[in-house]
Amino acid sequence: MTAMSNETRLREDICRFGRSLFERGLTPGSSGNISVRLDSGGWLVTPTNASLGFLDPAKLSRLDEQGRLVSGDAPTKEVPLHTALYDTRGSARAIVHLHSTHSVALSMLPEIDPRAVLPPMTAYYLMKCGATALVPYYRPGDPAVADAIKGLAGKYSSVLLANHGPVVAGDTLEAAVFATEELEETAKLYLLLRGMNPRYLSPEQVADLVKVFGVSLPEHGHEH
Repeated sequence: MTAMSNETRLREDICRFGRSLFERGLTPGSSGNISVRLDSGGWLVTPTNASLGFLDPAKLSRLDEQGRLVSGDAPTKEVPLHTALYDTRGSARAIVHLHSTHSVALSMLPEIDPRAVLPPMTAYYLMKCGATALVPYYRPGDPAVADAIKGLAGKYSSVLLANHGPVVAGDTLEAAVFATEELEETAKLYLLLRGMNPRYLSPEQVADLVKVFGVSLPEHGHEH
């Protein structure tokens, strides 16, 4: 596949996944953004004030390797947080940032551990998300959020911005979308079970997943 045809396919994929996320209520209005790295250098990202449900492939923002706009509409103001995650997590090829309700609610709870916002509730959460870090609140577009992401040193593929929403990286766009959805569903489970003393996966069960599926967990990622 040529670089041009690959970029065309990625543009269509961003719009297709964006529409799916929007139609299922995972990011309302003009919230949320998606980016994908290009093999030819630079990356594609959704424009500012654009609804993920109504994206135009031709109007997606095309940025060069320094994050400068090459073509398309003006990019999302969240470019710094995407850049920070790409710079620190070398395996990242795509990033999804949503304002999904249950993940945002989780980020506002006082008891969550910033090193692992969720306990080991399900195998698929660990397999797709690993552990999820919490970044303190910054206003949307604040360059300081990029410094906070860089401070995680690429150890996390899934990050929750306090009072804001999830940011999830994947080695493909599909993987990033699926992991974001898994994070949202696990946040929903946590809220449903909060205060009910549920049974989480044991350390032995977590170790088995790490061994069999190569799950990567930061140190102290799951000590619940």
